[in-house]
Amino acid sequence: MPKILAIETSSELASCALLIGDHVIERSTSGVRTHSQSILPMVQELLAEAGIALADCDAVAFGAGPGSFTGVRTACGVAQGLAFGARLPVLPLVTLEAMAERCRAATGAVEVVTVLDARMNEVYWAQYAYEAGAWREVVAPVLAAPEAVAPVARDGLAACGNGFAAYPEAFAGKDFAAAALGDILPHAREMAVLGAPAFAAGQALPPAQAQPLYLRNKVAYTSAERLAINAAKAGA
Repeated sequence: MPKILAIETSSELASCALLIGDHVIERSTSGVRTHSQSILPMVQELLAEAGIALADCDAVAFGAGPGSFTGVRTACGVAQGLAFGARLPVLPLVTLEAMAERCRAATGAVEVVTVLDARMNEVYWAQYAYEAGAWREVVAPVLAAPEAVAPVARDGLAACGNGFAAYPEAFAGKDFAAAALGDILPHAREMAVLGAPAFAAGQALPPAQAQPLYLRNKVAYTSAERLAINAAKAGA
């Protein structure tokens, strides 16, 4: 199996992991403001623990999104920098699929809907089915109001992600949300695991082609827009 270094910073949790054979070692830390400072020291710790150099890896996987605008840019930029320096390819991976993989590992579920808090009263969500040893998109990642999350009905559908805890009223009474695992976030551990078959399938890219996955085009408002929004809220 390939050696995969994985980086994930799309949420409040920053993590990195190293897959060697069927063994994964990992590091993680919380605190969104420190992601850019914490990720490289964690990578160095992993490589030192494994006794290998970065150049000994086969690829650098990273959480391309969806997720925090700054977070996915951080993961992409760090992965690009490391890959350029070590002459390695990159593997952009979808955060929501990594959450589905974590849900499968925790529960054995092979039908999963993942819901990640996107802030601004919205969520990122997707639905996956695990078939023949790989995840297949049933519903592609999308940005939506939490009330609009509507997975395809499938037997044994499991649910996970912090979006359920962030907007409990929106999911109240919905069968698929009743037993949702609300503490699952994107993690480099699953990125490393998913990176191995992605690498074997030829999905690695040159570092220059690494791009974040953005689902929200509008990430900030101008001062005038904020004033208008606040005035509208006050009027309501």
